Amino acid sequence: MALDLISWPRPRFEAGGGDAFLFFAIYGKFSDDIQVFGQQYRTAGTPDGIDIRKLNRTQSPEFPFTSGPIEELLRPKNPAIPDPPDLNYLRDTIGLATCFLDNGGIAIIDPQQFALYDPHSWHDEIFDPQPPGLSKHAIILFSDEPEGTRWYHTRGQRKFGRPDLSMHGVRPDHEAAVIEMFNRFILLQVEGARIAEGQKIRMASLPPGLTCHHVGSVDDPDFNNVHVEIR
Repeated sequence: MALDLISWPRPRFEAGGGDAFLFFAIYGKFSDDIQVFGQQYRTAGTPDGIDIRKLNRTQSPEFPFTSGPIEELLRPKNPAIPDPPDLNYLRDTIGLATCFLDNGGIAIIDPQQFALYDPHSWHDEIFDPQPPGLSKHAIILFSDEPEGTRWYHTRGQRKFGRPDLSMHGVRPDHEAAVIEMFNRFILLQVEGARIAEGQKIRMASLPPGLTCHHVGSVDDPDFNNVHVEIR
């Protein structure tokens, strides 16, 4: 029987973006006969390009995504979802992850944004909200720089086949505006828009002349993704 699932569209989708990549690690004790009820978990099953692996402590004794077989999964040779025009692959994967979390899971890790969830916080932030809070899948981070400025950057946009964001030399009086700009770009990219090379930033609260430049690679550990440098 076909499932009557609500589609997750990308209203600003522009073809020619990157491939989406998802990765979640779920901790717990799981049986081999977990049944997934598609309507309950809003999933049509395992999307093309996604696989499910069960590892024990012997196979993966260290913290995930730092070394060993799990770290290898973040490398670009692994399967991905080609330039997705909608977000149903994310809906389906979240549903599957939630089912496992509800049936023996105690925690779930999203290494693309360094996020750790217990079952309650995963439901509250990721699974339960309708419409989905898609901006929760990316995070804005900052690091202090020697000159008294900060480096702002994101992680998590690879889930949508879009570059992450980076801006160095942010002064304290521009921090709120940079965060606002990043949030706008995050939402635009989640909805499928692409940031053009050389695109100009037009915000009265930021200095004039800022432009966007595509750089980096998925091997960069700061992003595990390509990114747009704003300078």
